[in-house]
Amino acid sequence: MSDTTRAARWASFVKVEHTLFSLPVMFAGAILAAGELPARGLLAWILLAGIGARTLAMALNRLIDREVDAANPRTADRELPSGTMSLAEGWGIAALGLLVYVFACWNLPPICRLLAPVPVLVFVIYPYLKRITPFAHLGIGTALALAPLGGWVAVRGDLGQLGAPLWLAGFTLFWVAGFDVIYATLDQESDRRTGIRSLPAWLGGRRALLVSAGFHVLAVVALAMLYFRFLSGPITGLGVGLVALLLFAEQRLADRVNFAFFQINIVVGFAVLAVVVLGVTGV
Repeated sequence: MSDTTRAARWASFVKVEHTLFSLPVMFAGAILAAGELPARGLLAWILLAGIGARTLAMALNRLIDREVDAANPRTADRELPSGTMSLAEGWGIAALGLLVYVFACWNLPPICRLLAPVPVLVFVIYPYLKRITPFAHLGIGTALALAPLGGWVAVRGDLGQLGAPLWLAGFTLFWVAGFDVIYATLDQESDRRTGIRSLPAWLGGRRALLVSAGFHVLAVVALAMLYFRFLSGPITGLGVGLVALLLFAEQRLADRVNFAFFQINIVVGFAVLAVVVLGVTGV
């Protein structure tokens, strides 16, 4: 196997493209803390920490869920259940992600070192939540909600004045939980058969999508609260409205799961980043 093929397989294993969901809100948290674009060196370490954490989280999810993935026709061709990647490779990628994450945290303010285990603990717990509660979608929401908080703490160096990043984290929590419910509709029957307690498996697809819509309403409320309390500017307000329209479109297009899940959510993430960038300057 060529090095190019192996690299492509590893990138697929950790879904590198999904980093586009977490990085915009992480940078938004950093910009919110600084009131402007932070120094490039600091942003580089924040970026490295985010990439390491995201790699670790995805690798752990795939490793812990490998038997569930093998029992699901949609996911049976993933790297571990199909045998195209060994367990040793999977654990090696997880270890590399952890190493990169810890190394980056050691080059950020000391509080980042102290708090570094918190996201790791969430990453380990989340896959098991899917076996316990149908509200595990809030678990993956929590994992990504740590991104804007991490960006804020990396710039501020303390846990003071968390009001603004908590609203941003609240948006991220309910935004991610909402689109994770939409994605879970693909596996409704398989989840019932294998004992995964997703909302679609519990409530059925139609009622689960109502819960997803409720999560997205809460996300818009949190973003609006961030705007009214900590940001300013008419264009920024229009940006909040754009995010609301995008989430409305995502709900209306929920039957086109891959389009709603990936394409729309990439735009949502960068729209929120734009809201913060414009809002801190009062545009």
